[in-house]
Parts: sequence; C-alpha cells; structure tokens
Amino acid sequence: MVASALVYMPAIAPIVFVVDDDVSVRESLELLFRQEGWQSATFPCAADFLECPPAAVPSCLILDVSLPGISGLELQSRIAKDRADMPIIFITGYGDIPMTVQAMKGGAVEFLTKPFTNEALVGAIQQALERSRLALTQREEIRELRANYSTLSPREREVLVLVVAGMLNKQVGAELGISEITVKAHRGRVMQKMKAESFADLVQIATRLGLERLPEA
Repeated sequence: MVASALVYMPAIAPIVFVVDDDVSVRESLELLFRQEGWQSATFPCAADFLECPPAAVPSCLILDVSLPGISGLELQSRIAKDRADMPIIFITGYGDIPMTVQAMKGGAVEFLTKPFTNEALVGAIQQALERSRLALTQREEIRELRANYSTLSPREREVLVLVVAGMLNKQVGAELGISEITVKAHRGRVMQKMKAESFADLVQIATRLGLERLPEA
C-alpha cells in the first residue's frame, strides 16, 4: 500500500503511522485520527513502512506485533536508531509477558491488547507525540549548537575546552602559550559565537556537545 502524500508535505499536524495487516483496523484508526486532528499513513506490512521516509514533524507508530514477513518486534529493532524520535505503541490480538517485556525494553510507549478503547489509544498517542516533539526539538537544538561550534577557529575551540574545564584565563594562557589578554579576547568571541549568555550556559553547551576535556592519563 502506498503511503498518503501527506507524509511528504510540510505540515503542522503530527503524523500517526499504522502498520497492521487488518484493513478494518487501519480504516477505523484513520477515522479516529482525523477526528483528533492528526494526519495518518497506514501500511499492511513492515516492508512497505520501511520504504516511507522519516517524518519531519512529531510522529508515532501504531504497530501490530504479528505481521506478515517482518514482525512488529523485528521492525522495532530495525528502526531503533534511524527513527529514534518516533515512539512506538504496540497493539496485538494476543500478548504474553515476555513479548510485552521485549517491546517495552525496546522503548515502546505502550503495549495494548485488542480490544482496547479509543480513549486508551488516544491517551497513549498523545504521550508518544509529546515525546516525539521533545526529541525533535532537542535534535534541532543540537544541530544549531554544532553549527555554531563549526564557526569557531581552532584556537577558539581550544580555549573553549580549557575554560569549561574550569581553568582561569591565566592558566589557559599558560597552557596554550598565549597572553591572558588574548585568552579573554578568544573567550569573548567563543561566548558570542556559541550564543552563551553566561559561563554556566557555556558549560551546558559544551556538555551537550561532548566537549569535556578528558582527564590526564
């Protein structure tokens, strides 16, 4: 089944993906999602879903455990890295504890056994979409921080690492063989380029970028 063109168009509304081989389930869920103001894209099997590109808006996946070909749990494992910002809600006509444990350990938001109420599913989706929204926001923030970091000169990067390690300006100067005044100038440019409003802010930025200085051997 070919995904709806909505998947490829910029949109504000979140997208709820569904992978279930039961056409009646897919159709009923599409109706429910329209009522909630969400976009939907449905697939009868995991292979079709894998051909669909990741969404650029908050999204989640409603995934049946038992599918033809690639199982739901196997699909969860396959997309764990490249679609980490898309939470999964499992649905199944039957379930057991080991299956549920495996799904939840894989990061699933919920594991619902049919029949389930619309309220239970909508609540799980709302939780999943909020998690997705947060993940996308954090990813965009990291992208911006990396872009800012790329504007630093090699010397400014050295100063940044030493400053956030807790060194005083004169200690940084001694470490790099430059004057304290020069260190202050570099530090000021680092703060400006990294858009840090305070030293604490700069430390947090460096931590998020993984720029902490390794301890001496």
